[in-house]
Amino acid sequence: MYDFTACIVTYNTKQEELKKIICCFQKIELRFKLWISDNSEKDELRKFVEEFLDDRIEYIFNNSNGGFGAGHNVVIKRLGSEDTKSEFHLMVNADVFFEENTIEKIVEYMRENKNIGQIGPKIYGTDGKVTKSCRLLPSPVNLIFRRFLPLKSVVKKLDYDYEMKWYDYKEIIDVPILSGCFIFVRTDVLKEIGGFDKRYFMYMEDYDLCRRVGKKYRTVFYPEAEIIHEHGKASYKSRKMMLLHVNSAIKYFNKWGWFFDKERKEKNRECMKKYKK
Repeated sequence: MYDFTACIVTYNTKQEELKKIICCFQKIELRFKLWISDNSEKDELRKFVEEFLDDRIEYIFNNSNGGFGAGHNVVIKRLGSEDTKSEFHLMVNADVFFEENTIEKIVEYMRENKNIGQIGPKIYGTDGKVTKSCRLLPSPVNLIFRRFLPLKSVVKKLDYDYEMKWYDYKEIIDVPILSGCFIFVRTDVLKEIGGFDKRYFMYMEDYDLCRRVGKKYRTVFYPEAEIIHEHGKASYKSRKMMLLHVNSAIKYFNKWGWFFDKERKEKNRECMKKYKK
């Protein structure tokens, strides 16, 4: 049995970027299995991955781009068989890297706290600044309407609570939504909730999964473990990505509720009452 399994979904990912995160995994002392789930049109990464000559790493060519969640679900379906059993599963972006002992810290803390279903580390950008990665459960105003509001002061006010800008990212807290660039969950919990919802092609699948985990288990921000995320907020840099984000947000609210979402109100109120100073 593995201590943890992991998956990186790629789509026309640069080899240098992928090499950096694979090297991070190769320094891990725990027993693990890593899959590279490739959504690209051509399996050009196969030869590159095989050059690492590491039986802990396996390449999967999906021969189509079904989206971020679909790429991970290919691997999630494999989990639980005799040769893929693991205590935990990590779904991580290719543009993330971390220092030695990062995963070990997370595994140790998860083992000490059996009621945690999903955990998230402190995230830094390449500029050295802490990324405000924790979120409350979003409303349509937070994700859709804010993009079309001309007044920056109004947008800033809307973001303050939703993006938890009042939190200093120093203490361990329970949080409604964790960043999707590094999703670390108990494997049995992931299998229980059924992996990613396939209605999302890109964006919001991580919010949806985190919310489903949080219905039964704790979702915890753990700043004792740190990672670096090189990219971010692509939907703000591309019209195409922005439209994909809006489309997924519409699917999210169709599923969970637009303006009448009792669970959202209760979860957000509980989080702010407990941690907002």
